[in-house]
Amino acid sequence: MGDIRKLIRIQILVIILFIFLKWSRRSIVEQGVPEFIEITLYSLPNFWEAIAGTITLTAIGLVANHKLLLPAKRLQEYSIYLLSIIIGGVFVITQELKIHNLGGDNIYDPYDLGFSITGLIFSYLLFIKLKPSIKPD
Repeated sequence: MGDIRKLIRIQILVIILFIFLKWSRRSIVEQGVPEFIEITLYSLPNFWEAIAGTITLTAIGLVANHKLLLPAKRLQEYSIYLLSIIIGGVFVITQELKIHNLGGDNIYDPYDLGFSITGLIFSYLLFIKLKPSIKPD
């Protein structure tokens, strides 16, 4: 479970960054910043949101794979990482394209979509680097 705990620590950091940015961005922008910084401040939460969602899906997938499936039927960890990115990606991209509003009342913004996709890619690279798994009992 150490790998899951590592993901949880990363998740907590991502959530703190997400909340801080959502809370402080308006006051930063009001002080007059270049446009690219304003775009980044308003779109960066989408990056953190994509990471948080895929970490959650990966942790759930790893635990379910270990606890619910017989050893011979278990998925490889890389398959769980990829499934998490695909499921998270479908949710995030359909939300950004206004196909649903499950995450809030969104407006379409291509920068938000770009930051979301970048967060999904970053998440996958993070999983490949950390290789989280649950060790057999």
